[in-house]
Amino acid sequence: MALIQYWRVLPRPLRIIAGRLVMIVPQMFGVMLVTFLLVRLLPGDPALLMLGNMATEEQIIALREKLGLNLSVYEQFIQYADNVLHGDLGVSPFTSNPVVVDLLERAPATLELITYAMLLTILIGVTLAVISVVRPRGPIDYGSRVYGLAAGAIPDFWVGLLLIYFFFYVLGWAPAPFGRVDAMVTPPPMVTGFYTIDSLLTGDFAAFFSAVGRLLLPVLTLAIVNAGALMKMTKTVFADAYRSEFIRHQRACGLSERTIVRSALRNSLPPIITLVGFLFGFLLGAAVLVETIFSWGGLGQYAVQAVINSDYPALQGFVLVAAAFILVVYLVVDILYELADPRIKV
Repeated sequence: MALIQYWRVLPRPLRIIAGRLVMIVPQMFGVMLVTFLLVRLLPGDPALLMLGNMATEEQIIALREKLGLNLSVYEQFIQYADNVLHGDLGVSPFTSNPVVVDLLERAPATLELITYAMLLTILIGVTLAVISVVRPRGPIDYGSRVYGLAAGAIPDFWVGLLLIYFFFYVLGWAPAPFGRVDAMVTPPPMVTGFYTIDSLLTGDFAAFFSAVGRLLLPVLTLAIVNAGALMKMTKTVFADAYRSEFIRHQRACGLSERTIVRSALRNSLPPIITLVGFLFGFLLGAAVLVETIFSWGGLGQYAVQAVINSDYPALQGFVLVAAAFILVVYLVVDILYELADPRIKV
């Protein structure tokens, strides 16, 4: 009884966080189990891939024993789960580094890319949707309709290649699509892992402008592909709110158009927040091809190489990190729900 009373007096955001944290444990265990089993279904023998076709049978058997591949699947999973609980995701046989070290080195690159891409996606999608509804049958409205139809059918790698061709090869406005900073620029000291932020914190403006220049094309690629879905969703829910009775009442009371638009947009936030949360988690996987095209060196490239090389520890570590990231995103979405509409129950 005392626990229930204590629970009720907690602020609603804290209750949301506590409820989600309880659910994260079984969810992460399920992800770990399914990932472990699916990875074992990948074709190819990791020991043979590492040693090459000239390896002898004795060498392959010895390496399989060293990697624990000679054990049953059940024994391998028990061993893997125990290691994960102790913070050990294994050692990548192809980078010779602990998987945790590899992920920590590459995660900031991917997070920086998808964070800026998500911010630009929201700016493009919401802005086009609001203008299209407020000023119907205008050039932006007709242009957004065409864009909404095309965006869902355009693959991101094709957009990325077009941007590289026009802005780098033809016009020469963008830097070469290789890495996060120019080859002649020293990366800023590690603070947050975001080169744009770290360079400002350390006063290294050469690294800042180099990092911004390298971010432009990959961020624009992801935003162009994903802003269409957000725009169509926002246009639908915002149009319903903008033409509702309470908006007519506000207009009849003489409120300014800016206040009316802000009120309608606020009442449209819950479904928009849902899609933004989904897209943010989706970008972690969608960035794989974009990172490969721009040689970004993030988690996407790491995952691709892990699949090609049948690198079990690296692939399992990537999936666990991706699952944890998505669960955190959904936790933030729940908190934003409460802020956007207090009527929503925990």
